[in-house]
Amino acid sequence: MKHFKLLFVVLLCTSCQFFETEKISSETFYESAVKTIDWNNVDSYPVFSACEALSEKPKQKQCFENELAYQLHQRMMAQGVKALKDVNDTIVLSFAISENAKISILHMQIDSVLQKEFPHLQDSLLYSMGALELVAPAYKRGIPVKTQFTLPILVTTQD
Repeated sequence: MKHFKLLFVVLLCTSCQFFETEKISSETFYESAVKTIDWNNVDSYPVFSACEALSEKPKQKQCFENELAYQLHQRMMAQGVKALKDVNDTIVLSFAISENAKISILHMQIDSVLQKEFPHLQDSLLYSMGALELVAPAYKRGIPVKTQFTLPILVTTQD
């Protein structure tokens, strides 16, 4: 009976190691979490005041795009930009919106013919983009994030 008790105690003490959980380091956890995040999409888009009430992502995106185009068009029209010749061209504007909802221009691609026709177009676009006011930046997992966008701007003359 003594051997049975001794064997039972030995088995009891050695079997505890089978119940231990493997500890994962914070670096390993962080690396696996980073791999699962889709860095090309945000949970919510930057917000203009006209879009604050929207909560669904597709509607937020649509409102953001429409409001951006509308406000940019209004500001450019208010500056009275006029052409002497017929123009039909596209400007490609790359910009970023910071975690603080501030807009900054990264790159602007303007054709040389368009620059000759509108010598102050680049300055007007820079001013117009800088005057846009966002209520909130984009969010990813509840954290404000920097986002980048490419905006094609169609420049056409109207009679």
